[in-house]
Amino acid sequence: MSAQVETKGRLDDAEVAEVLSLVDAATESDGVRPLNEHVMLHLRHGGDERARAALLREPGGALAGYAHIDPTDAVEGPSGELVVHPAWRRRGYGEALLRAVLDESGGRLRLWAHGDLPGAERLAATSGFRRARSLWQMRRSLFAPIPSHELPAGVSLRTFVPGRDEGEWIALNARAFADHPEQGSWTLDDLKRREQEPWFDPAGFFLAERDGRTVGFHWTKVHGASVSEPPAGDHGHEPIGEVYVVGVDPAEQGGGLGRALTLAGIAHLRTRGLAQVMLYVDEANRAAIRLYESLGFTRWDTDVMYRK
Repeated sequence: MSAQVETKGRLDDAEVAEVLSLVDAATESDGVRPLNEHVMLHLRHGGDERARAALLREPGGALAGYAHIDPTDAVEGPSGELVVHPAWRRRGYGEALLRAVLDESGGRLRLWAHGDLPGAERLAATSGFRRARSLWQMRRSLFAPIPSHELPAGVSLRTFVPGRDEGEWIALNARAFADHPEQGSWTLDDLKRREQEPWFDPAGFFLAERDGRTVGFHWTKVHGASVSEPPAGDHGHEPIGEVYVVGVDPAEQGGGLGRALTLAGIAHLRTRGLAQVMLYVDEANRAAIRLYESLGFTRWDTDVMYRK
């Protein structure tokens, strides 16, 4: 009897529990979480009703693999992530799961692999995928000196107020990331789901204002504190801060606001007693990488997107 793959929409509570257990096993084995934050939120809270799940069960019925297929956008096409339980690898289950995902997506797919692991690279190559994009995880010590930050003239800084600032933040996020298909398309529901997460802390969510209008923000995050989940690129037990999202209104870009906001958030994370701070940046965004390197960040790990 061969492994069976079932594709479906929303998972029930028992299936979600199975997937989360599989994710924990893979994270422990690989040293990197196989699913990104977006997929984890979808599992726990639900999300886009068009998203699909693929469940691969070994002959005895245990869950041996899981894949998420996200419709994303009409231009870029669907994206996916998949994981096979460490106990069931090297049996062709990854190939079977990927075939099911390709059938579900019509053969057009962007596949994310976290940690740039050799197994993921082999699966992509044998299935006709090419490496299309890389996302760096960068880190720096919070024990090292942090440069002082000075806001541009006329700009003040305050923290996010839940229940009041959501609408204006969504509008600014869309302007700041108009060319970013994932971040720029966030909805109010996307924001509110994150406000419900254990890691959400408005005291670490900074808004820059000019004449009462929000013109920039730095949203920080702490991983590994209490029940907060680890970052996708690490499952260590020491809490770590993250430069989660920094955005600047296009009208304010080039004036030093992004750098000032980044430093303000980093300084806040150090007050939390953390030893390190991390961030994610697209490998192709050389200007951002130069900025982060000037602030003491170095490359730590890589996530890779393969395209079919």
